[in-house]
Amino acid sequence: MQPKILKYLLDIQSIISEIELIKTKTNNNFNQFKSDFILQRAIERDLEIIGEAVRKITELDASVKLSSTKNIIGLRNIISHAYDSIEPEMIWGIIQNNIPILNEEVNNLIQS
Repeated sequence: MQPKILKYLLDIQSIISEIELIKTKTNNNFNQFKSDFILQRAIERDLEIIGEAVRKITELDASVKLSSTKNIIGLRNIISHAYDSIEPEMIWGIIQNNIPILNEEVNNLIQS
């Protein structure tokens, strides 16, 4: 694996840890998350960083397999350019359903 790809995978792993801390801070409760604008923005930024890292990985080596690559990069673009259309429900769904899958995939790639 190219060192830059490993760096981006480690970045994603680190960001996922931040997301998990935010989930813990809110007691994994959507209403607490929704009522805290700062935490919402923090998660949006984390997702934006993940999207950028995934984009860079695919540019370096398209054979690196992460599911939902297009969706991850698309979300990054939405957060960056169509920020006014971001709903807390959408972000919460992503961190509950998609981030655990991404975490497993990233961990498997790092270990291989």
